[in-house]
Amino acid sequence: MANLGFGLIGTGFMGRTHAIALQSVATVFAGVAAPRLVSVADHNADDAAAAGRDLRFERSTGDWRELLEDSAIDVIDICAPNYLHYPMSLAALKAGKHVYCEKPLALTVAEAAELAALARESGTVHAVGLNYTTNPLVQTAREIIASGEIGDAVSFTGRYFEDYMASTEVPFTWRCDRSLAGSGALADLGSHLVNMLHFLLGRPKRLCGDCRTVIPKRRVTATGEERAVENEDIASALVELDSGLPATLEISRVASGYKCGLQFEVFGTLGSIAFDQERMNELRLYDAGQRTARAGFKTILAGPTHPDYGNFCPAPGHGLGINDLKVIEVRNLVRAIERNEPFQPDFEEGLRVQQVMAAIEDSSATKAWVELPDETTGASQ
Repeated sequence: MANLGFGLIGTGFMGRTHAIALQSVATVFAGVAAPRLVSVADHNADDAAAAGRDLRFERSTGDWRELLEDSAIDVIDICAPNYLHYPMSLAALKAGKHVYCEKPLALTVAEAAELAALARESGTVHAVGLNYTTNPLVQTAREIIASGEIGDAVSFTGRYFEDYMASTEVPFTWRCDRSLAGSGALADLGSHLVNMLHFLLGRPKRLCGDCRTVIPKRRVTATGEERAVENEDIASALVELDSGLPATLEISRVASGYKCGLQFEVFGTLGSIAFDQERMNELRLYDAGQRTARAGFKTILAGPTHPDYGNFCPAPGHGLGINDLKVIEVRNLVRAIERNEPFQPDFEEGLRVQQVMAAIEDSSATKAWVELPDETTGASQ
């Protein structure tokens, strides 16, 4: 197996997370060829050079376009701010590279649709960094739902709460600028929640959404002046899935007390399951057939009997972390490229997620239910 060459764009938190995964994957998963960390790019050449040394890349550059011309690079790994995802992915696909892009795929449905169409025709592997579904217990939750263990699914309730912008003292950043971030809480957090819904139960058919900006102005650090926040702090939606099942979605970046509150509950005719990312090594399962005096949820702890966990640790209850989910995601990507197989979630899923986020915003603006495009025709259902 060839050692795939990676070119990483972006050296912040997410770039570092990707670098950790790239360096760990062959150690964790036997039979995976260690990726080659060829080059890292940042907008500042000095920052790129420092990151190259720290993250152990062979070389660095202040111009990400140089990665496209490098014959040693097979995969362009994009960890830049949201507004750069579309042009970088577009250029990488045109250069014939495999693409590994963090979420959201783009700022608009039109951009995401263009990328998905080009990726479909390119013959390359294309991946979106929606890594929460790689969690062994989320994989187990999907198995429980599909097997009928909790009976027929009745409904889905999902939330993603964080408080990184809950304080009025948090300054204006690029995440508040629509031209740089696109939507706000939806793009940053909602993209993960929508993908989770797709993964567990399927696609929305129609929805009714609401978006709110709770803190309308924030201080610009450089000038001290206040600037209007251009996207939402809170979003919610009532959803009807293709299957007819109802779902509710709640997203907030101003939810005081929550740090990574990605949560879901799936209710069925014979029981239910509940998951909370802040307790990511636990899955709660309720069996409706219990004796009344003994009824209650039981907690399943992640362990080596669950998918991929055993590669990290032979003992149950010791737990995985967020970086481990990225290692699993990178394994999936490397395996897809080596086997010439599709990766999930791919750019098509990135488009589907973008369509749902746009529909929530459209519904909020029009105060009406919005139909989602039919996947086979592209028309509203």
